[in-house]
Amino acid sequence: MRRAVFARHANPWSAWSRWATTPLVLVPAWTRSWRHAAPIAVWFALNPVISAPPADEQAWATRAMLGEELWIVDRPRDAARVVNAAASLAAVAALVAAWRRRAWPATAGVITQMALTLVYWQLMAQYFDRHRHRSARQG
Repeated sequence: MRRAVFARHANPWSAWSRWATTPLVLVPAWTRSWRHAAPIAVWFALNPVISAPPADEQAWATRAMLGEELWIVDRPRDAARVVNAAASLAAVAALVAAWRRRAWPATAGVITQMALTLVYWQLMAQYFDRHRHRSARQG
């Protein structure tokens, strides 16, 4: 199952569209509406599987997603853990600020989360580049 999801989520369209829509997560907290939460949850659930697998492994986003797949299996104790934890904390801070309807802190939190996600992706692309020989065997 993991392989099937990452095979499609590695498409740059999937990765970048999910990243670009990260702020949508704040909408249900801000509005306190399940009607807003449902379509956003469906989008985030379907996004990793609706794209075709990428044609090759050249794109930075593709290498980042494939690196994340390998990293999840290996779970090394590295800087990516810290960056991922910091991004998660920024996301929680953004959600709390959105719940309190504090626009600037919510915006700062989601911008921080998105910036840290890009740092994390860079680490994952580097991880993939170092371990890409294993990727072909997993598929």
